[in-house]
Amino acid sequence: MYQHLTGLGINEPTQIERYSLRQEAQKDVLKIYFKKQKGELFAKSVKFKYPRQVKSVLLDDGSGQYRNKTEVNRNLTLLIDELNTLTKPIKPSELDTKQKILSDLRHLEKVVSSKIAEIEADIEKLQ
Repeated sequence: MYQHLTGLGINEPTQIERYSLRQEAQKDVLKIYFKKQKGELFAKSVKFKYPRQVKSVLLDDGSGQYRNKTEVNRNLTLLIDELNTLTKPIKPSELDTKQKILSDLRHLEKVVSSKIAEIEADIEKLQ
């Protein structure tokens, strides 16, 4: 049923709890997390790297210039489809998004005020 996941060597796809996807340079990194088994301290996870596909795209009709554009590997999109059916990702609500933005803003305020204090201390050392 999950032919792409079994093709990766995942024999029990039902044990998948969640996954994450990020981009590093010219590669997409898929990390699959499994349900924690009894007696395990940490849940098991596996990581797979997929090179991004490069395509040449025409910039505008008059100049004839092309630009390289990268996109997600087709095999990875098929895997993500299978993972989505297994994990049923929850879409964040607007309230969750608002809370995250406010939390990020508060963190940014702390970082900026800390940096300002550091720069002011450096200025005091110069005088």
